[in-house]
Amino acid sequence: MASGHILLVDDEPGMREAVQAYLEDTGFTVEAASNAEEGWEKLQQFTPDLVVSDVMMPRVDGYQFLAQMRGDDRFKALPVIFLTAKGMTTDRIQGFDAGCDAYLPKPFDPDELVSVVTNLLKRRAATVDAARGGSAGASGSSDNPEIADLARQIEELRRAVLGQRSGNGIIQKPSPIQIDLTPREKSVLDLVAQGLMNKEIAKQLETSVRNVEKYVSRLFSKTGTNSRTELVRFALEHGLTT
Repeated sequence: MASGHILLVDDEPGMREAVQAYLEDTGFTVEAASNAEEGWEKLQQFTPDLVVSDVMMPRVDGYQFLAQMRGDDRFKALPVIFLTAKGMTTDRIQGFDAGCDAYLPKPFDPDELVSVVTNLLKRRAATVDAARGGSAGASGSSDNPEIADLARQIEELRRAVLGQRSGNGIIQKPSPIQIDLTPREKSVLDLVAQGLMNKEIAKQLETSVRNVEKYVSRLFSKTGTNSRTELVRFALEHGLTT
């Protein structure tokens, strides 16, 4: 049975529901978005293993959405598959030039989509294994260069904020704030502050990646933050973690 967390972005309800159902029946976990803006919002809440996106969408098309992803260090290495009714060679070239990993013109065989998704995820897993076989970061987070860089940023942030709180050897109390966190949310927050990603957190807490994503999303909502680095800074500055 296949596995992996996929973000599906398509403005056509019938196509979106059909693709989601088929992928889920195959064993994938699928989060669906009806347009690129919604897809981008979901990317702020969790990082999928792969993105499947339509090209022809209102306001922000697939090419613009992909450019937005590739312009963000968190998503530069994220595999992306384009699904589109545009099947001309020039359109495919434009898609590959934009940075997509695969291009399937509609109508397509669902089994072909599953095969492409599975192949890209295997290639991603091989990259992860190779990275782990090299030099891991201090927190052990080396899924890919972008994740390792995020772990480094969080570690630098921890040192900077904790250094500000210590001052010249005088411990300063954090800004007073009351946020009601459940024990599990607190555990997830502590691990995020250590630079761990969702899969690593899920392994440590013996839960699913999906559950961890829900906890991280709740933490974003409760703290009014939109990214892991913002969340860690907020938590450190207000004494929610150490």
